[in-house]
Parts: sequence; structure tokens; C-alpha cells
Amino acid sequence: MTVNRMILNETAYFGKGAIANIPNEIKARGFKKVMVITDKDLIKFEVATKVTQLLDDANVEYEIYDGIVPNPTIENVKEGVEAIEAAQADCIVAIGGGSPIDTAKAIGIIVTNPEFSDVLSLEGVAETKNPCLPILAVPTTSGTAAEVTINYVITDAQNQRKFVCVDPHDIPIVAFIDSDMMLGMPKGLAAATGMDAMTHAIEGYITQGAWEMSDMLHIKAIEIIGRSLRDSVNGDEKAREEMALGQYIAGMGFSNVGLGLVHGMAHPLSAWYNVPHGVACAALLPTVMKYNKDYTGEKYRDIARVLGVANADEITIEEARDAACQAIDDLSKAVGIPATISELGVEEKDLPAIAKDAFRDVCTPGNPRVATLEEIVALYQSLM
Repeated sequence: MTVNRMILNETAYFGKGAIANIPNEIKARGFKKVMVITDKDLIKFEVATKVTQLLDDANVEYEIYDGIVPNPTIENVKEGVEAIEAAQADCIVAIGGGSPIDTAKAIGIIVTNPEFSDVLSLEGVAETKNPCLPILAVPTTSGTAAEVTINYVITDAQNQRKFVCVDPHDIPIVAFIDSDMMLGMPKGLAAATGMDAMTHAIEGYITQGAWEMSDMLHIKAIEIIGRSLRDSVNGDEKAREEMALGQYIAGMGFSNVGLGLVHGMAHPLSAWYNVPHGVACAALLPTVMKYNKDYTGEKYRDIARVLGVANADEITIEEARDAACQAIDDLSKAVGIPATISELGVEEKDLPAIAKDAFRDVCTPGNPRVATLEEIVALYQSLM
């Protein structure tokens, strides 16, 4: 009998104004000094300051580390560890998309497990002994679900690659899913992170590790994201609230069962060309869905149904699979995702090396169809 494991946040708050609970959570847990981890743009555009103002009003002592960059690096992590140790902070409030929250996880793990201070030793499933420094996570995008996952991704810039870390000790203890924190996303970011969330939901639904409980989460996430992403990209407030929930539900699932080839192929694109992760996933998703379609049983019919395909239960399975792929293709185009990877700066000469990185990526083995190196090269080529 297979044993399945589910790890989720200890506490999560949902809805407009949820961040108002941050000071109370900090005080109730006895924390004395907060390190706010974010990026300079979120400070500049006064998104992170919505949280720091709450801390000021509640007389919570804090310092800020805002050196996080897109596709955060080993150097980011090391700088953050030094900042926390200098400040003698006993908890982290991570504010941002996947980059600040992922970096906070790595920082928090190293602070409590200093034997992993070289960062690279955290790759894969690291056998850390202690839970990370407590993290309270505040997402500002509707996509990565980093606030509810046990995964994080760091860039090894020197070797031009990304590496994935999986560690139950890194999950934030509290998440605040507040759509007010996401209203400032520009269209392009809303589209890219939203399609990243859809990728999480679809890959989690068809991954080899999927089971009944994760299926329940992923199919609901596909439904929510499918009906709300277009309006969210156009700035609709209600749709952004729905997207905030949909991406979180997807994270609850995939964090526990893994992903697949879309993420395996997306990670090298970000490492080689600094392509935003969500954009890379979104550009790859329709093509990889078609590649996988004959290895997914009835699941594409389920996807077609929740995406509103007419007569999804009456058409043949082949027609249902094609319809699900077409629905995702249409959604991707509707929100302005690039149709080719050459638009992202990818060069033909690099494809063999990029494909090797994708073949070795920790997400790739979860794919329902076992991909050869040659097939991955061909998939990249088809998207040029």
C-alpha cells in the first residue's frame, strides 16, 4: 500500500485585509525581532510598506533586507543569513512573489542548520535536522504558492543553472493570502504568475505522484484559475481575489506530490536567460500538455470539463484531450503569453545544453510520460 503525506501551513488567513493579523501572530508566538525579507521594487512602490506600517503601529521591532532579485541567487541567500544574524532576528516576514519567499526559506534553513551554509548542499532533499527560522509569508503575486509549499528554487549563477530544494522544515508557519497585496501587479506579471499557477495545478493533477486528495485540490484550482485569470490580468478586483485562492489551493497539492516536465524545462530557461519563471512555464505549458496527452487517462477530460468545454463528457477521450490542450492554448494567448521561446531570448545553439539541464531537473521525473533527452531537445526546437 502506498503511503501519501500532506504537509500544509500551520495557519493561513484569506481575504482582503488579512495582513492586519500579522502583528497579532508575531506577538502571540512570542517573537521579539523581525527580519522583513522583500525586494527593492516592493519597497519603492509601497507594497511592502503596507506590512511594515502595521509593524510600526504595533511597536514590533524589525529590520529590512531588500536585496532579493528575480531568480534569487546563492549570494542573495548568504547576504540574507548575514543580515539576520547581525540583527539577531528570531522570525522572518517574507513579502513578495516566489523570489523573496523562496530566498527566505533558504535563509531560514541555514540560520537553524548552519552546516548547510554553502547553500548548494541544500539541493534536492536535504536532511536538515531543525525547522527553519519561523517564516510568516505574504504573497504579492497570484502564482508561485511559495507561501504553502515545501519547495524553493535558487540560482547557481556561476554554473548557469537553477536548483530545486525540497524540505518539510522550510514551510512558512503562517501565510496571509490578501488580495489587496496583489492589486498592484501589472498585466504582464498577473498573466505570467497566473499561468504559473495553472501549470502547478495541471502538472500536479497529472504527475506520477498524484492521488485522491491532491487530485481534489488540483482540479478545483484549475477551475478557479480558468474562470478568473483573464479578468485578473485586466485588473478586476474580485478576479484577483479568486486567483489568490486558486494559486494557493494548487500549491497545497503540488507541494506534496511534485510537478513535471514543464517545470523541468522552465528552470534552465530562467537560469540561462534570466527569463521570469512564470513566463517560462506559461510559454511551455500548451506544448508539453500536448506531448503528455496520451499518458493521462481520463484526466484531460476532467480538465476540459472544469474549463467549460461543451459536451466534455460526451466526446471521445481523444477529442477531450485535444479540447483541454486547446483551452489552455487559448487562455495562454488571451493573456498575452509569448508563443515561442525565441521571443524570450533563447538561442538555437544552446538547446542541447539546456535540454541536458532539463533532463536532470528534479521536477522532470514526475512527468506522466517519461521523456528522453532527444525528445526534450525536440520540444524546445518546436517552440523556437
